[in-house]
Amino acid sequence: MTRNKLFYRRLNKTYYQDLERIHNLLIPKGQRILEIGCGSGDLLASLNPSYGVGIELDSVISRIASDRHKDLHIFNLNAEEMLPESIGNPAPFDIIIINNTLNTIKDVHELLKKLTDYSHNKSRLVISFHNWLWQPLLKIAEGLGQREPQPPESWLTPGDVNNLLDISGWEVLKEGHRCLIPRHIPFITSFSNRWLSQLPIIENFGLTHWTVARLSNQQEEKSKISIVIPARNEAGNVASAIERMPAFQSEAEIIFVEGNSSDDTWQQIEKVCDEYQGPLTLKKYKQKGKGKADAVWLAFEKAEGQILIILDADLTVRPEDLPTFVSALSKGNGEFINGCRLVYPRSHLAMPILNTLANRFFAAVFSWLLRQRLKDTLCGTKVLWKKDYLKIKEGRRYFGDFDPFGDFDLLFGASKLNLKIVEVPVRYQVRTYGSSNISHVKEGFVLLRMCLVAARKLRFIP
Repeated sequence: MTRNKLFYRRLNKTYYQDLERIHNLLIPKGQRILEIGCGSGDLLASLNPSYGVGIELDSVISRIASDRHKDLHIFNLNAEEMLPESIGNPAPFDIIIINNTLNTIKDVHELLKKLTDYSHNKSRLVISFHNWLWQPLLKIAEGLGQREPQPPESWLTPGDVNNLLDISGWEVLKEGHRCLIPRHIPFITSFSNRWLSQLPIIENFGLTHWTVARLSNQQEEKSKISIVIPARNEAGNVASAIERMPAFQSEAEIIFVEGNSSDDTWQQIEKVCDEYQGPLTLKKYKQKGKGKADAVWLAFEKAEGQILIILDADLTVRPEDLPTFVSALSKGNGEFINGCRLVYPRSHLAMPILNTLANRFFAAVFSWLLRQRLKDTLCGTKVLWKKDYLKIKEGRRYFGDFDPFGDFDLLFGASKLNLKIVEVPVRYQVRTYGSSNISHVKEGFVLLRMCLVAARKLRFIP
């Protein structure tokens, strides 16, 4: 029997390699990982966990997994009867994986509920299972000896799994399909699995369906707030930004970063900071590099708050709206809060028709790229936890550091970390001082290039 398990794994090597690719995309290195149904342990080992625990029902294959991967902790257990003490009580885990096991679990609802005890607020549950459309082909393959014989299977649909997650205390963040051809055919397999499998409509026929979820019951966190205001040629808006800043329930600081202005923006920042008397802490820095992203990264490094906010100095997004962003983050409604200017009515002076069309185009592209709905990717107001920003910064080399604005950099990074991205509608205002610093045509091509890079890194992974 064991020989057969290893034989089928070698026989279907292309399929298992594709599973490893998608899990390596979804799961950062160095996490505390629990895998339910770990088999030979190869998938778990490929993720380089800081602490890896595998649960395997087959006693012989669990011993083989232990022999193959000495640094993993493999337990011969029925996951449905698992207790924290039976695995050395190392919970909570950052990542829990259920790979091709869900269809054979007797009570999926109970297992999913049980796994909440092994999780914390930032834990992610990554589930992969066979697309039910493949049932006839897989049963034929099983009969022909090309697939390992299976116990009775439930053949759950994505809708079934999403519903079970919902009633078990989990919330789906994103999902997708992979693998159109599970056997190696020179050129055809790699082209189909990398490129064709991610195209609209065609992707629904992929053999592997994967889902990423988080705990739905989040605890509210009240933390210090750092509001970053990058300012270039915005002298007339500096005082207004402070005068209009609302009261927050937590301690807050304002960090101005002036970026090579040709007007007296820096002098206005110095004046406001020197004369201010109030509950806020005001800080000021001169930017050494160029671009909004460089200014924001400088401020994020100097920030003492656990919550980071970007507020553009043009004040086209009202400072008065910021408590709504903070509330959404601190209550756990989202983990990356993005402003959305395209819900409420707005003046054509605030956003000309061509800008509106460009925003809608990039929103559609991003919704496809990130597998989470986005209506306005280019709104400058964004709110996130500093601990998540530090992880985004650490993983920045995955996409490359070439975003001059920082908006795409943060959104790509948030998606790579499987953060829940939500949008807060804002009433977009007409600028009252100065003019936009953006060169729309030139920078539009930069944004397109970044979308192509993201497509290769998030969708068309080799």
